[in-house]
Amino acid sequence: MTLRAALSSSDSKAPYVRRLFHTIADRYDLITRLLSFGRDRRWKAEVVALADVRPGTRALDLAAGTGDIAFSLASSGARVTALDITHRMLQIAAAKKPASAAVTFVTGDMMALPFPDDAFDLVTTGYGIRNVPAIEPALAEIGRVLRPGGLLLSLDFDRPAHPLVRGVYLGYLTVVGSALGWVLHRDPDTYRYIPESIRRYPGAAGVAAMLGRAGFAESRVIPLLGGLMAINSARRLR
Repeated sequence: MTLRAALSSSDSKAPYVRRLFHTIADRYDLITRLLSFGRDRRWKAEVVALADVRPGTRALDLAAGTGDIAFSLASSGARVTALDITHRMLQIAAAKKPASAAVTFVTGDMMALPFPDDAFDLVTTGYGIRNVPAIEPALAEIGRVLRPGGLLLSLDFDRPAHPLVRGVYLGYLTVVGSALGWVLHRDPDTYRYIPESIRRYPGAAGVAAMLGRAGFAESRVIPLLGGLMAINSARRLR
């Protein structure tokens, strides 16, 4: 199946993304540094700063990957559950985990979170919303597990509104992603997935609109890297 065909429906996207992230797990930290121009850690630190964690905050980090956001939240005093659909990612995260970090790892699906209602004060995700098979059901699940007034913070690539900027941006990611995919995996589609997923992504403004429909308030978009990246912030309505 071609990459575009795999992303053409939620039914085909789900297994494709599962296979993809299992394939790239051991290269994930390297690739995020390269494709973010070395700024990935700074953006994740901004997510944690916006979270304004207090000791004992119940936090859920979705699409936790190798644990960067989860560990930073824990260092600020949160009790963190780190969830990812790719078990290999969490194995790598567990190997990196600081001994003192209050982080629990769960292999699970953002579309069907294995937690009770109102279980968390804070939900974070880095590059997670764009990768789910369908965004609105995932936002509904996040709203379900957040307590009333709880905060959602989502870091992701944005989809530039200006056609010229968007074309250059996606062209850069396609060329660089293809090269990295060939060098590291002998498959150029491996990282060409990123620009293809952005083409189908509603962007931070579109996600903000979906959050409003899903019962969130105080929704805002914090642009990063001149609007090429963004953080969505919103609170579950009381």
